[in-house]
Amino acid sequence: MKVKELIVEGKDKFVYATDAEDTVLIRFKDLTTAFHNIKKAVIKGKAAVNCQLSALIFRKLEEQGIATHYIATVGECEQLCTRVDVLPLQFIVRNRIAGSTARMLDVEPGTKPANVIYELRYNNPGIGCPMINEHHAVALGLATYDELDTILEMLRRTNEYLVSLFDASGIELVDFKMEFGRTPGGRMVIADAITPDNCRLWDPVTREPLDKDRYRFDLGGVCDAYREVLSRLEKNI
Repeated sequence: MKVKELIVEGKDKFVYATDAEDTVLIRFKDLTTAFHNIKKAVIKGKAAVNCQLSALIFRKLEEQGIATHYIATVGECEQLCTRVDVLPLQFIVRNRIAGSTARMLDVEPGTKPANVIYELRYNNPGIGCPMINEHHAVALGLATYDELDTILEMLRRTNEYLVSLFDASGIELVDFKMEFGRTPGGRMVIADAITPDNCRLWDPVTREPLDKDRYRFDLGGVCDAYREVLSRLEKNI
């Protein structure tokens, strides 16, 4: 398959067109960012680990009948994926209250709520990616109510499965962020990637973070933590 022009460069990935109309090539980057791109660094080896991790998780989700854009891994840092129309929305699932939501609600980080919290953000960095509700999303033409219902069910199933998968691997899934896209045939699928860059993962015994919080808060060992997540998952699968 021939790689063609660059379609878009994101914070941590490049997306290229290919000679297959409905297929793109995604190349992961070693660049790491935090605090709305204020903090940036290149962490050597992160791209390769994230490529492996996301591929592993997407394959496991597909086994559960949860549709993703992933097709195949074709290089150390590269994946072939279905070309999708990505919704300009971020969907966040919180099993514990941490990060920005803990600050917003003025609760102790790590608080375990009685319910799973689902958050919706307008993916518009120019206005700070504000939190919105489904009615805002529909009013802005970002998604339909039916699409949002489909996504919510996919989020519930994904969270239920990933909590179990990570728990069996000795990792607690605190929260995660996901994006969704429409395939050329109109099917809703999980897009982007699932890695420690967009998941909050804790060691259940020590509560040591195994995710991007290690970079955000200068804890060090970022790539080592990501490799540890991959190692624990591989041992359990």
